[in-house]
Amino acid sequence: MTIATPPDPYTALPAAPRTQVLIAGGGFAGLALAIALREALGPAFGIVVADPARDRPAPDARASAIAAASRRMLESLGAWGAVAPAAQDVLDMVITDSRLDDAVRPVLLTFAGEVAPGEPFAQLVENGVLLAALRARAEAVGLDLRAVAVTGYEAGPHGVTAQLSDGTTIAAALLVAADGMRSRLRDLAGIGTVGWEYGQSGIVTTVAHERDHHGRATEHFLPAGPFAILPLTGRRSSLVWVETTDEANRIVALPDDGFLAELETRFGLHLGALSLAGPRQAFPLGLTIARSLVTDRLALIGDAAHRVHPIAGQGLNLGLRDVAALAETIADAARLGLDIGAADVLERYQRWRRFDAMTMGLATDGLNRLFSNHSDVLRLVRDLGLGLVDRAPALKRLFVQEAAGVSGAVPRLMRGEAL
Repeated sequence: MTIATPPDPYTALPAAPRTQVLIAGGGFAGLALAIALREALGPAFGIVVADPARDRPAPDARASAIAAASRRMLESLGAWGAVAPAAQDVLDMVITDSRLDDAVRPVLLTFAGEVAPGEPFAQLVENGVLLAALRARAEAVGLDLRAVAVTGYEAGPHGVTAQLSDGTTIAAALLVAADGMRSRLRDLAGIGTVGWEYGQSGIVTTVAHERDHHGRATEHFLPAGPFAILPLTGRRSSLVWVETTDEANRIVALPDDGFLAELETRFGLHLGALSLAGPRQAFPLGLTIARSLVTDRLALIGDAAHRVHPIAGQGLNLGLRDVAALAETIADAARLGLDIGAADVLERYQRWRRFDAMTMGLATDGLNRLFSNHSDVLRLVRDLGLGLVDRAPALKRLFVQEAAGVSGAVPRLMRGEAL
């Protein structure tokens, strides 16, 4: 009796250059996934990163809060060493709820503490620094990085064939969409989204100030939206300043002295005189959740899978959790000799990540609606709630653990373990 052997998942692919994983997008999520797979599976496991912006990175005025779990992951990938000198520990955080013209902004809630001795629950890093570190690490481990876009693809039972913007094609077992919130691949796959625009924009910039921030992050909840002061290295802070879109566009277009006047009204003078230390940009805000994170031979990660309000500072960390879960799913399947693009393998990733993405999206949406309004009744309710949380140490510790990303079903990379 002859026993049939399972088909090689690559033998049925069209005659085109082949790889195991093709990643469309070379931002944080795409590069982190590529590095994680290379570290786990070695150079024999083919990985291609296609990013049309590879040779012309766009300027980014933003900084991101790197949760403790995300830092552990970046450290395990060998990328944190280049980031650490530019990372500012968040030693404590204070939250206020006031109107713009209130004379006093009483502190309603404070957070402080470490997830482990010597390990802060979050650190602030400028986006440009983090992206440069990931690009350098990707090159150091020998990844195939191409300055092209994935313009289309066809999925079959044994693989996917993708068309690239340079006119070539490439075949792979799995295509990963890491191409941002306006994901072309998500649209080509026919994956719908749930969500809405907020009519708000987030103004981001960096300011210098006379006094030391001492690692304190501050979030003022104002009627138009949150005004967050996030500590950077030195006497600098990154701002995330939410206004209605029309007002944000007006403020960004002001000359420097007019912009600073608007800024000082919201920032205050507790850190002394302010000066601009970086460009200013405004980004429209909204909620977008993909109806599915996977389809035939395709997986979504990062902003292609979800866009959430920055009110909790969790957007980047949410994307890195996608990366950690998908990398672990692919690595486990590859070591078992399974087809890494098979539906049952991808479904494991979807089950792992779907609830977290939906929960974070709904939580940030609810917080934004609760705080971005002029209702005196809602203000009374939320101030009472913040006060109760501030008096409950156990609840505050739980919130710190959640913010640090170390609770729940944490992927191995986010525990600081190698794949």
